[in-house]
Amino acid sequence: MNTGHEIHPLSATEIAVRIGEIEVNTGDLSPFQKVLLGTDGSVTHLLSLATESKVGVKTRLQEVLTADRETAHLLAICEGDQVNHRIVDLGQGEEGQPLIYAISYTPINRLAPEMRLDMMKADIPIGIILKNHKIESRREILSIDSYPADEHLARIFGILPGEPLFARRYRIIHKDEPLMVITEIFPSGTFSDTKRVIVDTPSRLHIGLIDLNGSIGRVDGGVGITLDRPHLLIEARAAGRISVHGGDEESRRRAADAAASVIEHFGLTGGVTIILHTLLPRHSGLGSGTQIALAAAKAVAELFGREATALELARITGRGGTSGIGTAAFDAGGIIIDGGHLFGPDQEKTGFKPSSASRGVAPAPVIFRHSFPEDWGILLVTPDTMPGASEKAEVDIFSEYCPVPLAEVQEICHLVMMQMLPSVVEGDIRRFGTAVNRIQEIGFKRVEASLQPEKLRNLPALLCEAGAYGAGLSSFGPTVFAIIDRGDTQVAEAARRALLGIGGTVEEVTARNRGAIVRMG
Repeated sequence: MNTGHEIHPLSATEIAVRIGEIEVNTGDLSPFQKVLLGTDGSVTHLLSLATESKVGVKTRLQEVLTADRETAHLLAICEGDQVNHRIVDLGQGEEGQPLIYAISYTPINRLAPEMRLDMMKADIPIGIILKNHKIESRREILSIDSYPADEHLARIFGILPGEPLFARRYRIIHKDEPLMVITEIFPSGTFSDTKRVIVDTPSRLHIGLIDLNGSIGRVDGGVGITLDRPHLLIEARAAGRISVHGGDEESRRRAADAAASVIEHFGLTGGVTIILHTLLPRHSGLGSGTQIALAAAKAVAELFGREATALELARITGRGGTSGIGTAAFDAGGIIIDGGHLFGPDQEKTGFKPSSASRGVAPAPVIFRHSFPEDWGILLVTPDTMPGASEKAEVDIFSEYCPVPLAEVQEICHLVMMQMLPSVVEGDIRRFGTAVNRIQEIGFKRVEASLQPEKLRNLPALLCEAGAYGAGLSSFGPTVFAIIDRGDTQVAEAARRALLGIGGTVEEVTARNRGAIVRMG
């Protein structure tokens, strides 16, 4: 028998403390959610009372397997003993949406033959099985947790990946022996007693600014690609004042400022609680500032029933004053080109400034948007180095290095118009990569690249030598991207070798050809 370390069930006080810890990051739980996590009785009976209907059970998996070390320890059996492994959904009625996803392990040798038959062949809730067989038992709660939904559970519950799930693990004790160990999982929106808005936004690559010369009366312009990962996920609930939970201080400030701007713009009364569930890495070249501002603004507008486009929200929150790529990515996804701003005395922009120093400037118009080939791989390589330039440092760089030579601006326009865009439409990954590589060498992108540490400056060339079609710095970095064949491991391995001694992350992603997703909870 597996003795291992001693198991200590949670006391009522410990359960309350643990729920309070979860609420710090997820917002307040409803009374019924707390009961579901903390009850020592039958969840099936509670669900039946709450829904005023019979609880339906759908068996997803039923198998007999050998207990691993952890399962053996929890069940006080020997590692390798046979256990019945069962995964079921508990839902409202026979065909209702799953309310709880339950995973159980039961030692085969502790089941009477009739009970074993019910466990292994019938869609019957555990609580009903115990009742039908007159099993006297008690429940010991071992843990209560919250974690983001993966794609599998998101599909089952009909929610977005990254939305919080609540989970508890407990043992059913019969005759002083563990009869079962069960994990029950449900979404944070199930049995919530408040209206909720969930917003999921993409990240973006910024391949380069087009014109920081301005000699023909227009400036900025940019090329970018919307990404499926990393993504940002936030939640908003009505409240008496503005408060933000989760994330870091800067992200909370950005979200609170955006919420306040929307409330002031529409003349709304009341406040909002915003919960930052999943964030983009800050100052990494993936557009975190714009996405968190627009996500918070959209969530507040939806919560109060106000219609607002991405462009309107960008104006309200002061985003997109140099690059319109982030706003367009939020709106529709894909590969995007924006047309910059009027430039000169008495125009929208009178100097060369980044978005962070361009509040009050309208977002740049989108002049091209197209679906990006989803069968092209995009490798993201983010070294553990100094974050990309932002705020004052960014302003100083624009001031020192602009205007850039007109001839380089003209070459960028030629590359974008006659090589990059046609290659996307025609699916020519080689020509697209060639255009990316040349754009990294000229214009303002040359400036951005030149200010990076040596190892980071050399990384795009190294990735191309390993087989990437094109590679470059996203915005001010430090994230470097590479255009590759899907599943190409050679380029990823080269990236990991390059990060030895530096640290960082390497991830293959794809483009996202839709914008933000908004869901009412």
